[in-house]
Amino acid sequence: MSQPPPPPNQPPQQPGFGPPQEPSEPQTPPAPATPPTPPAQPPQQPPAGPDLNKAPQPQPGYGYPQAPGTPPPAAPPTPPQGPGYGYPQQQQPAGYGYPAQQPGPYGQPGPYGQPQQPGPYGQQPPYGYAQPTVPMQAQAGQPGGGRKVNAQVAIIVSAVVAIALIVGGGVWYANSSGKDDDKQTTAEGGDTKGGEGDGKEGGSGDGGATTGEAEEKAPAATGSKVLFQVPSPKVPKGVTTISIAGSWLTDSVYAKSGLSEITGYDRKSGTKKWTLDLPGPVCAATSHVTEDNKTAIVHKPAMPSKTDPQACTEVAVVDLAAGSKVWTKTAKSGTMPVSFNNVTIGGGTVAAGSTSGGAAWDLATGDERWAPKTSDSCYDAGYGGGAKLVAVRKCGSYDQRQLHIQNVDPKTGDVLAEYKMDEGIEYAAVVSTDPLVVAADVGDSAGDGSGISDFFSIDNKTGKLRARLSAPGDEFAARCDAIYKVENCTGVTVGNDRLYIATEEHDSGGDSYSQTNEVVAFDLATGKQTGQRADAGENYEIFPLRMDGPDVIAYKRPPYDKGGQVVSIDGESFKETILMENPSTEAVRDVESRMSPDYSEIQFGQGGLYMSSVYASDFTSREKEYSVIAFGTE
Repeated sequence: MSQPPPPPNQPPQQPGFGPPQEPSEPQTPPAPATPPTPPAQPPQQPPAGPDLNKAPQPQPGYGYPQAPGTPPPAAPPTPPQGPGYGYPQQQQPAGYGYPAQQPGPYGQPGPYGQPQQPGPYGQQPPYGYAQPTVPMQAQAGQPGGGRKVNAQVAIIVSAVVAIALIVGGGVWYANSSGKDDDKQTTAEGGDTKGGEGDGKEGGSGDGGATTGEAEEKAPAATGSKVLFQVPSPKVPKGVTTISIAGSWLTDSVYAKSGLSEITGYDRKSGTKKWTLDLPGPVCAATSHVTEDNKTAIVHKPAMPSKTDPQACTEVAVVDLAAGSKVWTKTAKSGTMPVSFNNVTIGGGTVAAGSTSGGAAWDLATGDERWAPKTSDSCYDAGYGGGAKLVAVRKCGSYDQRQLHIQNVDPKTGDVLAEYKMDEGIEYAAVVSTDPLVVAADVGDSAGDGSGISDFFSIDNKTGKLRARLSAPGDEFAARCDAIYKVENCTGVTVGNDRLYIATEEHDSGGDSYSQTNEVVAFDLATGKQTGQRADAGENYEIFPLRMDGPDVIAYKRPPYDKGGQVVSIDGESFKETILMENPSTEAVRDVESRMSPDYSEIQFGQGGLYMSSVYASDFTSREKEYSVIAFGTE
């Protein structure tokens, strides 16, 4: 195996808070300057984590006034240093594809002036992650009127140079043609492999299914070896970053997006089994895979350039077994082509949404099920798929927004059940569709850029609120990109009618500088903590990835001198079983440490761990970068 390079130079830090500015024409930002490496120093004692032994407090009912949060600082705090907990000197290596990511919680910053996807104001990405953009939402048109174009703003600020990236405005639309406006939503669900319960997908999504036995078993020897690595593709001359979002795991193939292609690799050897050429980069991808190995992506119609950034207009279904496209479709809002921000599948339907339109197609044939309608004063921001199809529908003007969380029929788009969130909640992410769990930052109170202050447990048959779960940003480490990538959440999963969430890192106690965190559980019926917790261990950080039947699969990010681990957490006893422990050699650690669980794609199944970046960029002076590293125990 060739030796992987040391961590790349750090991208710029996140800018401070501020309202969106008026836009101008799209521009291409210059490459951010690399900040100087700070002098070596021992880590500071971090604040203590949440009190996990205190009695659970009753959660206020929906609509109950929230206590005001502490005003955010003028500039974000300095992120923690070190590639792993307890590392005394080096800076934290960034994951591949910095300074931005596609499917990560902060969404889709596109190259060449492509609209970038922001987090809430003041959102702090980690370890020099580049500034996500803050959109100005389009104002709602009057009912029955034409569309109204407003602007979004994107801001990227490096540690040395501040620049503004302005993005195009959104267009109002309705979801299904020929239906009542309030009932037009996209739908998806039902026929996927279960999102989190099949042992074949990483990340979070639907986790409600707890039927069947856990599939992931501990091998006789848990020590892993590197199966293969994939070099990061070289971006074209004059280009800073290109999305390579999307990775999927089937019984025989690990598939990963490249600059303008998707490649299927043999799961064990890394040998290329097929390559699907695309006309342009993948903008967005769903993690859901159907029983017959179909998935969905959004891609550009051509390679972007400085003069023509290209929009994310093409929605396609990909056969991961054959390595071929099943079909490609587009949609229009009035006369304007829709540039989609997200896509998902379920219930025999492919659904894609954005601020400028939303549409759905039959999964098998590509026949249109609904399309944007400019006369609507509401629009579907995006969809959660898997077991059900749930639309996050936005109504009202920018300063008087109301979100409608709708369980919809995937064939017709008709609303089956609806929950209306309080006005003023700007964004919501779908953590799970069955049971239905939505995350939101109420009143911008999270304060840490995670996009989450509360989770809402909703009855997807009646639309009634079951419970509201308070998850303060300074206590819990889950993140969601509720702005554009509606079903992209990390550090949290759902199953057994419980929500499993990572706590923030904190001092592990004693006189050492070591840090740790935990995974804890909330009851979705009551909104209270169950008292269960799984400890990461000294200088490890644990992240739940998905459900495996009744159990939780979690990844442990290691200290600077060890390899990462994959563990299974028993859903009832919370006993941890190690499924994999990666090599601790410096060369392997160097690559693994760049794959931050919050900002990379992590898939685990059948004894294989696959970690990949979501962006290729020229922000490195290293001779060789890797976009994929795969580990196996067999």
